[in-house]
Amino acid sequence: MNAFVEILKILIPAAAVFAAAYFLVNRFLENDQKRREHELKKTAQGTITPLKIQAYERIIIFLERINPNNLVVRVNKNGMSSRQLHQELVAAVKSEYEHNLSQQIYISSGAWELVKTSKEEIIQLVNISSSKVAHDSNSSELAMMILNITANLGKKLPNDVAIEYIKKEIAQTF
Repeated sequence: MNAFVEILKILIPAAAVFAAAYFLVNRFLENDQKRREHELKKTAQGTITPLKIQAYERIIIFLERINPNNLVVRVNKNGMSSRQLHQELVAAVKSEYEHNLSQQIYISSGAWELVKTSKEEIIQLVNISSSKVAHDSNSSELAMMILNITANLGKKLPNDVAIEYIKKEIAQTF
């Protein structure tokens, strides 16, 4: 029994020293891990922030390019029929959208939903305008119909709404 007490006299202080050392080393390692994670996030933000800004810029350019006024002027060529112009306008909007699909990674889901809605509503505007003009007529008739409908909407164009939202989001983020 006396030997057992002697062993306990040695083991209890050794266990206390071991426990204290274990907790100190463990806390040190956790703090070091947190510091490394913070440094990694800081470095990643330094890389991602310019990409986010560039994504917002590209989305704004996309929204400006699909503005019906800009789109009609850019796509309409002399000698086109209204049917050809209609097809070219829809193809231009879809092509611009597909070219900017990857930007959704860097912008908020709310902003991306507005971008998608803008694309769909601009295509719908072009389709409605096309249905009001004879397909074999001159492209200038369709162009004028699109511009007239746009001017008489009485509300903001969907791409203008999206641009405002994105500008507010950028101001809040940066």
